[in-house]
Amino acid sequence: MAPGHVAYGLAAQYGLRISAETVIAWERGAAIPAERELTALAGVLWCAPGELLAAATTLREHRLARELTVDDLARQLGMTGASYLRMEESGRWRGNEKQSAALCRALGLTAAQFLTATGRDAELADLLNSAVTTRWQAYVRPVAKVVPMDRARVQDVLEQLHTDYQALMVSTLSWSSTGQERSGSTGDAGRAFLSRVVEQFWRTAGV
Repeated sequence: MAPGHVAYGLAAQYGLRISAETVIAWERGAAIPAERELTALAGVLWCAPGELLAAATTLREHRLARELTVDDLARQLGMTGASYLRMEESGRWRGNEKQSAALCRALGLTAAQFLTATGRDAELADLLNSAVTTRWQAYVRPVAKVVPMDRARVQDVLEQLHTDYQALMVSTLSWSSTGQERSGSTGDAGRAFLSRVVEQFWRTAGV
Protein backbone atom coordinates (compact mmCIF):
# COMPACT_ATOMS: atom_id res chain seq x y z
CA MET A 1 0.00 0.00 0.00
CA ALA A 2 1.25 3.45 -0.88
CA PRO A 3 1.13 6.16 1.83
CA GLY A 4 -1.82 7.74 0.07
CA HIS A 5 -3.75 4.48 0.24
CA VAL A 6 -3.05 4.19 3.96
CA ALA A 7 -4.16 7.79 4.54
CA TYR A 8 -7.37 7.10 2.61
CA GLY A 9 -8.03 3.98 4.69
CA LEU A 10 -7.55 5.90 7.93
CA ALA A 11 -10.12 8.46 6.80
CA ALA A 12 -12.63 6.04 5.31
CA GLN A 13 -12.55 3.43 8.07
CA TYR A 14 -11.74 5.47 11.16
CA GLY A 15 -12.53 9.09 10.31
CA LEU A 16 -8.94 10.19 10.84
CA ARG A 17 -7.72 12.98 8.58
CA ILE A 18 -4.09 11.97 8.20
CA SER A 19 -2.00 13.16 5.25
CA ALA A 20 0.16 10.90 3.13
CA GLU A 21 3.15 12.97 4.31
CA THR A 22 2.36 12.07 7.92
CA VAL A 23 2.18 8.38 7.01
CA ILE A 24 5.61 8.71 5.39
CA ALA A 25 6.93 10.37 8.56
CA TRP A 26 5.61 7.43 10.61
CA GLU A 27 7.32 4.96 8.28
CA ARG A 28 10.64 6.77 8.60
CA GLY A 29 10.39 7.16 12.37
CA ALA A 30 10.36 10.94 12.08
CA ALA A 31 6.98 11.08 13.84
CA ILE A 32 5.09 8.78 16.18
CA PRO A 33 1.35 8.07 15.83
CA ALA A 34 -0.88 8.76 18.80
CA GLU A 35 -2.53 5.78 20.48
CA ARG A 36 -5.77 6.05 18.49
CA GLU A 37 -3.81 6.57 15.28
CA LEU A 38 -1.66 3.49 15.93
CA THR A 39 -4.72 1.34 16.55
CA ALA A 40 -6.35 2.62 13.38
CA LEU A 41 -3.16 2.15 11.38
CA ALA A 42 -2.96 -1.46 12.52
CA GLY A 43 -6.57 -1.94 11.42
CA VAL A 44 -5.88 -0.52 7.97
CA LEU A 45 -2.81 -2.71 7.58
CA TRP A 46 -4.51 -5.82 8.98
CA CYS A 47 -2.04 -6.43 11.79
CA ALA A 48 -1.67 -6.01 15.55
CA PRO A 49 -0.44 -2.64 16.90
CA GLY A 50 2.59 -4.35 18.41
CA GLU A 51 3.74 -5.47 14.96
CA LEU A 52 4.12 -1.82 13.93
CA LEU A 53 6.43 -0.99 16.81
CA ALA A 54 10.17 -1.49 16.88
CA ALA A 55 11.52 -3.16 20.01
CA ALA A 56 9.47 -1.52 22.76
CA THR A 57 11.48 0.51 25.27
CA THR A 58 8.91 2.72 27.01
CA LEU A 59 5.90 1.84 29.15
CA ARG A 60 3.60 3.25 26.47
CA GLU A 61 5.16 1.13 23.74
CA HIS A 62 4.99 -2.03 25.86
CA ARG A 63 1.34 -1.30 26.72
CA LEU A 64 0.37 -0.68 23.10
CA ALA A 65 2.18 -3.84 22.02
CA ARG A 66 -0.05 -5.75 24.46
CA GLU A 67 -3.11 -3.87 23.18
CA LEU A 68 -4.04 -2.65 26.65
CA THR A 69 -5.78 0.62 27.40
CA VAL A 70 -4.55 2.86 30.20
CA ASP A 71 -7.55 1.94 32.34
CA ASP A 72 -7.18 -1.79 31.69
CA LEU A 73 -3.56 -1.79 32.77
CA ALA A 74 -4.16 0.52 35.73
CA ARG A 75 -6.90 -1.81 36.96
CA GLN A 76 -4.48 -4.74 36.94
CA LEU A 77 -1.99 -2.69 38.93
CA GLY A 78 -4.52 -1.55 41.52
CA MET A 79 -4.28 2.15 40.72
CA THR A 80 -6.34 4.79 38.95
CA GLY A 81 -5.95 5.40 35.24
CA ALA A 82 -4.89 8.99 35.90
CA SER A 83 -2.16 7.91 38.33
CA TYR A 84 -0.75 5.36 35.91
CA LEU A 85 -0.94 7.75 32.95
CA ARG A 86 1.09 10.40 34.81
CA MET A 87 3.87 7.87 35.34
CA GLU A 88 3.71 6.62 31.76
CA GLU A 89 3.91 10.14 30.34
CA SER A 90 6.76 11.20 32.66
CA GLY A 91 8.71 7.99 32.10
CA ARG A 92 9.23 7.66 35.86
CA TRP A 93 7.67 4.70 37.63
CA ARG A 94 6.50 5.35 41.20
CA GLY A 95 4.69 2.11 41.96
CA ASN A 96 5.49 -0.08 44.96
CA GLU A 97 7.10 -3.54 44.77
CA LYS A 98 3.74 -5.30 44.41
CA GLN A 99 2.65 -2.97 41.60
CA SER A 100 6.03 -3.34 39.90
CA ALA A 101 5.64 -7.13 39.88
CA ALA A 102 2.09 -6.77 38.52
CA LEU A 103 3.36 -4.41 35.80
CA CYS A 104 5.97 -6.95 34.70
CA ARG A 105 3.32 -9.69 34.52
CA ALA A 106 0.80 -7.55 32.64
CA LEU A 107 3.30 -6.31 30.05
CA GLY A 108 5.45 -9.44 29.91
CA LEU A 109 8.56 -7.52 30.95
CA THR A 110 11.85 -9.03 31.96
CA ALA A 111 13.61 -7.34 34.85
CA ALA A 112 15.97 -5.61 32.39
CA GLN A 113 13.08 -4.37 30.24
CA PHE A 114 11.31 -3.10 33.36
CA LEU A 115 14.31 -0.98 34.38
CA THR A 116 14.67 0.53 30.92
CA ALA A 117 10.94 1.21 30.52
CA THR A 118 10.69 2.87 33.91
CA GLY A 119 13.73 5.10 33.38
CA ARG A 120 15.81 3.64 36.20
CA ASP A 121 18.87 2.32 34.37
CA ALA A 122 21.02 5.25 35.53
CA GLU A 123 19.92 4.78 39.14
CA LEU A 124 20.84 1.09 38.99
CA ALA A 125 24.22 1.91 37.41
CA ASP A 126 25.07 4.29 40.28
CA LEU A 127 24.15 1.68 42.90
CA LEU A 128 26.12 -1.06 41.16
CA ASN A 129 29.20 1.15 40.77
CA SER A 130 29.20 1.73 44.51
CA ALA A 131 28.47 -1.92 45.30
CA VAL A 132 31.39 -3.37 43.33
CA THR A 133 33.92 -0.76 44.46
CA THR A 134 33.00 -0.68 48.17
CA ARG A 135 31.04 -3.03 50.45
CA TRP A 136 28.47 -4.81 48.29
CA GLN A 137 26.46 -5.95 51.33
CA ALA A 138 25.28 -2.40 51.97
CA TYR A 139 23.64 -2.23 48.53
CA VAL A 140 21.54 -5.40 48.53
CA ARG A 141 18.47 -3.66 49.88
CA PRO A 142 18.72 -0.50 47.69
CA VAL A 143 19.23 -2.57 44.54
CA ALA A 144 16.37 -4.91 45.46
CA LYS A 145 14.08 -1.88 45.70
CA VAL A 146 14.96 -0.87 42.15
CA VAL A 147 15.06 -4.30 40.51
CA PRO A 148 11.98 -6.59 40.50
CA MET A 149 14.07 -9.55 41.63
CA ASP A 150 14.22 -11.76 44.70
CA ARG A 151 16.48 -10.21 47.34
CA ALA A 152 18.49 -13.41 47.79
CA ARG A 153 19.18 -13.42 44.06
CA VAL A 154 20.26 -9.77 44.18
CA GLN A 155 22.65 -10.65 47.00
CA ASP A 156 24.23 -13.48 44.99
CA VAL A 157 24.66 -11.29 41.91
CA LEU A 158 26.18 -8.37 43.81
CA GLU A 159 28.63 -10.66 45.59
CA GLN A 160 29.71 -12.17 42.26
CA LEU A 161 30.10 -8.76 40.60
CA HIS A 162 32.15 -7.50 43.51
CA THR A 163 34.37 -10.58 43.31
CA ASP A 164 34.78 -10.20 39.54
CA TYR A 165 35.69 -6.52 39.81
CA GLN A 166 38.19 -7.02 42.61
CA ALA A 167 39.80 -9.95 40.78
CA LEU A 168 40.10 -7.82 37.66
CA MET A 169 41.79 -5.03 39.58
CA VAL A 170 44.28 -7.45 41.15
CA SER A 171 45.08 -9.17 37.85
CA THR A 172 45.80 -5.87 36.09
CA LEU A 173 48.26 -4.70 38.74
CA SER A 174 51.19 -5.74 36.58
CA TRP A 175 54.72 -4.50 36.93
CA SER A 176 57.05 -3.11 34.32
CA SER A 177 60.67 -4.09 33.94
CA THR A 178 61.62 -1.22 36.23
CA GLY A 179 59.28 -2.49 38.91
CA GLN A 180 56.81 0.36 38.47
CA GLU A 181 53.11 -0.37 38.60
CA ARG A 182 51.18 0.21 35.39
CA SER A 183 48.38 2.10 37.07
CA GLY A 184 47.07 3.37 33.73
CA SER A 185 46.10 -0.10 32.50
CA THR A 186 44.54 -0.88 35.86
CA GLY A 187 42.41 2.25 35.71
CA ASP A 188 41.34 1.54 32.14
CA ALA A 189 40.24 -1.99 32.98
CA GLY A 190 38.31 -0.81 36.01
CA ARG A 191 36.56 1.97 34.10
CA ALA A 192 35.64 -0.44 31.31
CA PHE A 193 34.08 -2.86 33.82
CA LEU A 194 32.12 -0.09 35.53
CA SER A 195 30.87 1.32 32.22
CA ARG A 196 29.25 -2.07 31.51
CA VAL A 197 28.20 -2.84 35.05
CA VAL A 198 24.44 -2.85 34.32
CA GLU A 199 24.96 -5.24 31.42
CA GLN A 200 27.19 -7.39 33.67
CA PHE A 201 24.48 -7.38 36.33
CA TRP A 202 21.83 -8.77 34.00
CA ARG A 203 24.21 -11.31 32.47
CA THR A 204 25.22 -12.57 35.91
CA ALA A 205 21.57 -12.72 36.93
CA GLY A 206 20.82 -14.79 33.84
CA VAL A 207 18.36 -12.24 32.43
